[in-house]
Amino acid sequence: MKAFYILLFTALLSISCNSVKRTQKFVSQGNYDEAIELATKKLQKDKGAKEYDAHIRLLEEAFLKAKDEDTRHIAFLKKENSPAGAKEIYYTYLDLQARQDLIRPLLPLYSNEMGRNANFVFSDYSNDLLAAKDAYVKSLYQEAIVYMQRDTKQDYRSAFNVLCELDEVQPNYKDVFQLKEDAHFQGTDFVFVTLNNHTGQFIPFRLEQDLLDFNTYGLNDFWTEYHSKRENGINYDLGVDLNFQTIQISPERISDKQYNRKQRIQDGYDYRRDRGGNIVRDSLGNPIKIEKFIDVSATVYITNQQKAVFVGGTVVYKDLNKRQQLNSFPLSSEFVFENAFAKYRGDERALTGEDRRLLSNYYIPFPNNEQMVFDAGTDIKERFKQILQDNSL
Repeated sequence: MKAFYILLFTALLSISCNSVKRTQKFVSQGNYDEAIELATKKLQKDKGAKEYDAHIRLLEEAFLKAKDEDTRHIAFLKKENSPAGAKEIYYTYLDLQARQDLIRPLLPLYSNEMGRNANFVFSDYSNDLLAAKDAYVKSLYQEAIVYMQRDTKQDYRSAFNVLCELDEVQPNYKDVFQLKEDAHFQGTDFVFVTLNNHTGQFIPFRLEQDLLDFNTYGLNDFWTEYHSKRENGINYDLGVDLNFQTIQISPERISDKQYNRKQRIQDGYDYRRDRGGNIVRDSLGNPIKIEKFIDVSATVYITNQQKAVFVGGTVVYKDLNKRQQLNSFPLSSEFVFENAFAKYRGDERALTGEDRRLLSNYYIPFPNNEQMVFDAGTDIKERFKQILQDNSL
């Protein structure tokens, strides 16, 4: 048992030595926050533990150096007085405050190695934080205004992102909510989509509605909206024309075919007999059976119904401001209505499996032309959606 405790102590001592070396390495490399985090984690377990004593000294050293480094950096940024520096000053003050908040619950920290309490000089950064935050928010606000004054879509999008950052730091600041609305509106690409029927044939109204219902496409993103009706106050930069150029509908076709089926099938049993006509039996005295086969036949009459529609057109992209075509993509789809059913005469046992399946079918009235075009439009919509996705802004 004594040997076990010696081994356990040795293992714990080894782990402690390794953590001290890691903390020391962080300090020597200038990674003070990593050193502080590691040291505080150890001391939170038991700040009076002997194996953690070295962390107290390293924590004091890392805190002092980190505070000095950040203070000098803030002084430099204040002299530089740049808009970009305002953000860095604010977050550096937050770091200074966070370090103190991390260490404060552990105080006092007495180090046997140093023979004294660790010395942490804390500062009140509340006024500095408020001033830095105010300067940071003002710089963000001004940056967003500058972007918006450039009056381009990309700059409006940049302004929106800056205003979102401002909103996180200081919610409900001035007119930021309205500025975000304006930046989003001005930065959005509005695409006007029209459906044009050049076929000379009727396109079902419900198909037009379905094709132009962009809520079902899942295409709108934060910076792109598709409209099928013009809205006042919106400048449409891009136009997309869905042009139907041909609709070909075949006549209703019914064809009948006749097939003769023959099968050799088992039809009961007979008994094996010897030359004298007596039934032959096996060793147990049971009659020996012989499968009996017969030939059966039937005539199958299969009727096929068929009607097809082909819809063809193009998707044309246009620059509405310059009034010029940008690109064109072919778009087509074919839908075929098919139905088959069967009847027979003769012995049903002669039929194939497919024959039996068709026997359960029956005549179906042909869909009208409007329904055929609508069914083809379902595929057209998927193809149209794919073109829009592949050419999204």
